[in-house]
Amino acid sequence: MKKTQVGDIDRSLYDFRYEEKDSYRVENGLTPEIVNEISDKKNDPEWMRKFRLSCLDIYNKSRMADNWGPSIEGLDMDNIVTYVKPNTNMKDDWKNVPDDIKNTFEKLGIPQAERESLAGVGAQYDSELVYHNVKKEVAEQGVVYTDLESAMHDERYAKMIEEHFMKLVPPTDHKFAALHGAVWSGGSFVYVPEGVHLEIPLQSYFRLNAKGAGQFEHTLIIVSDNAYLHFIEGCSAPKYNVANLHAGCVELFVGKNSKLRYSTIENWSKNMYNLNTKRAIVDEGGTIEWVSGSFGSHVSYLYPMSILNGKGSRCEFTGITFAGAGQNLDTGTKVVHNAPETSSYVNTKSISKSGGISTFRSEVIVNPNAKGTKSSVSCESLMLDSASRSDTIPAIDVRTADADVGHEAKIGRISDDAVFYLMSRGISEAEARAMIVRGFADNVSKELPLEYAVEMNNLIRLEMVGTVG
Repeated sequence: MKKTQVGDIDRSLYDFRYEEKDSYRVENGLTPEIVNEISDKKNDPEWMRKFRLSCLDIYNKSRMADNWGPSIEGLDMDNIVTYVKPNTNMKDDWKNVPDDIKNTFEKLGIPQAERESLAGVGAQYDSELVYHNVKKEVAEQGVVYTDLESAMHDERYAKMIEEHFMKLVPPTDHKFAALHGAVWSGGSFVYVPEGVHLEIPLQSYFRLNAKGAGQFEHTLIIVSDNAYLHFIEGCSAPKYNVANLHAGCVELFVGKNSKLRYSTIENWSKNMYNLNTKRAIVDEGGTIEWVSGSFGSHVSYLYPMSILNGKGSRCEFTGITFAGAGQNLDTGTKVVHNAPETSSYVNTKSISKSGGISTFRSEVIVNPNAKGTKSSVSCESLMLDSASRSDTIPAIDVRTADADVGHEAKIGRISDDAVFYLMSRGISEAEARAMIVRGFADNVSKELPLEYAVEMNNLIRLEMVGTVG
């Protein structure tokens, strides 16, 4: 007999929360006084204070784009707390982190992952990093991995940060980029020197615990020429009955003949508005690889962008989105080909169930001097019931005749024959459907680090509970 009910999903692994014990928070809303207060707490250099206030001015003058993406009417900045300091300063020894914060990250598996497979870890709780550590052998190679604010006050890196901060994502880009510039806090700074190949990954994990708050971390990564880095990012938050906001920013600078892989699993709670901005610029012969999984949030706007600025530079984007009940996830990617013989390959999967809406947008721009460009975009959508929706919105702008650009899209449903076959082998209907979905997502999970592939498969299993058949 077919199921007719959609059961509640057990997200206890992610939705647990502790009593809020922050040591300081600003008032709700967004005013010059609040921005100055954040700047005071961060002990900003004068250029950053001025930058924050100019971003606030841009934010107030900016309008939301008309007829773009899902509604965010439920997000009221007058009710959002933009800065919440947890009850600790940043530690470099896990034993010294307060128990409630430590227990949160222990449950999410962060310390274990660090001990087993990571070169360095940063853990952010609400608006501040609470833990940051990098292995000695990594630091000895000249790799810098620290929180952005500490680096900004270090004379060795202060100028580098001032020259790069929000240059790829200017505050004029869109309203929430300006918001980020005004109230950003936390995040990581990574610098990989020329010729250094870091064989084991670095990881940052962001946890938003505070009710009705926003998280605005900034990640700045500079990979010098002939270098390699794999950076992993994870995010989660407990569920509340009020809106939370995530408006982080990621800026990636990839040098000549270098390679950067940026892997993300975004698993925000379903009261979250995820309005994140990610962008990379790639020099001659360099490669940017994005591996992206979007599972949580009420509404998402997320379109990582790659600017291929040097001859022979490359972009690969592999992504998966899972939209369940009450979710409207508007995701995609943008690639700008600015130089000859550049190439991009986009391969995405989206899954929607229980009335969830998944929209994939891609934009490929090939400028006149990008002769010999090759680009391929492939997106596949799987709808698990008739109440769900999946849309693909491609845009292609080619300004040279010497280019090879293609796009393909497929939308389908789970085959009843495949489910019947698996059930005939003694597998339950729910597990049969979950197996088919995991197989559909297999190319993404293969690209993720082991612990994140396990997490993604676990999330698919949780999301499949109670699926209408």
